[in-house]
Amino acid sequence: MKQRIIFIGDSITYSGKSETDLIGTGYVRLLHDYLKVTYPERDLDILNKGIGGNRVTDLALRWDHDVIDLAPDLVSVSIGINDVWRQLDAPDIVQVYPEQFEDVYNSILSSIKDKTNASIVLMEPTVITEDIHAEGNLKLKPYVDIVHKLAEKYQALIVPTHQAFLAFLENGKDFALTTDGVHMNSAGNMLMAKTWIEATKELFK
Repeated sequence: MKQRIIFIGDSITYSGKSETDLIGTGYVRLLHDYLKVTYPERDLDILNKGIGGNRVTDLALRWDHDVIDLAPDLVSVSIGINDVWRQLDAPDIVQVYPEQFEDVYNSILSSIKDKTNASIVLMEPTVITEDIHAEGNLKLKPYVDIVHKLAEKYQALIVPTHQAFLAFLENGKDFALTTDGVHMNSAGNMLMAKTWIEATKELFK
């Protein structure tokens, strides 16, 4: 039986998608290939539904079309970076502050439980600059906490990507994980994929 896995999020998830490559070149590609070669006996249909610039409010607008209507067996969500980053690089636009982030995120997760039988995986938002003390990373903390709160509510698995990035950066290695402080290079994508695999093992037993 075919098992459909949907990865949905922003440009970090989208990462290199094109008309001829619907999986992209980022962490979703690494996970696609890992899952395909690790579980060849499973008929896995893996979809990349990332769109650059998305905040949680954008996910809500396309949620039925890109998730519910596709009858997924597993949904992995990575969102939150732009909800914070826009506060820094576009302060004049309407912002998504933590209270709204939680309300909207809660509503889309509720629809998974109400309308599908899918397992849920929630990825922590990663980092905004590779400085753990940067304003963006400090502003991310309540959003990360909300992801954990919702994971507990919906019995979702947490992928601790924010913690994984902070732990790496705290070691002081002169080894970049991003191209611009937000978008992943190959090492950043590898860290995301590795953390996802370690956090979701129980789903593939």
